[in-house]
Amino acid sequence: MQGHRILVADLAGDSMRAITGSMVAYEGKVTFKNAGMGGGDGFKAALKRKVTGESIALMDVTGSGTVYFAVDAQDITIVELNNDVLHVEASQLLALVGDLRTDVKFSGLRGATSGGQGLFTTTVTGSGTIALLSAGGPIIALEVSPQYPLVADPDAFVAFRGQLTQSFVTDVSWRSALSGGSGEAFSLRFDGQGVVYIQPEER
Repeated sequence: MQGHRILVADLAGDSMRAITGSMVAYEGKVTFKNAGMGGGDGFKAALKRKVTGESIALMDVTGSGTVYFAVDAQDITIVELNNDVLHVEASQLLALVGDLRTDVKFSGLRGATSGGQGLFTTTVTGSGTIALLSAGGPIIALEVSPQYPLVADPDAFVAFRGQLTQSFVTDVSWRSALSGGSGEAFSLRFDGQGVVYIQPEER
């Protein structure tokens, strides 16, 4: 798979999964069908998504040809997994190729945000290729180490990987500081060793 604002996927008799409705064009003999409950990962995954509200609708794309995917002209970043886990906001996931399984995980956070992002995240586990979406420009990958924890705006958060723990902290945002408000806002804090992916525009 490759792409900037349009993801180009070449299929040679194999299959992939993509967000329902993201196909904008295709060439060749290709079929599209609903991936089923839980985005193709079964009843348990579907039930967890219904309970948590972390929704994802995937379609199976199978055949031989070239398929083009896009969502609202958002930028697309390719991430490779090798027997690893990626924690991602469901709305930022575009496509999956390979031996990958999706699930929903409670992040173990205390507190909440106005939009609710971050309480539950979608996990993608296994080996393969993932296409992520970002608004406002390409995804920014930020390294996190035990000496340098990272604090990020929940509305800019896209995904993370590695040995990281995620928590909510009460922080001072520049918006509330400029507006003369209380200055209290919830942010995401990441401690440990890994990578956090953010987008340059808030949801």
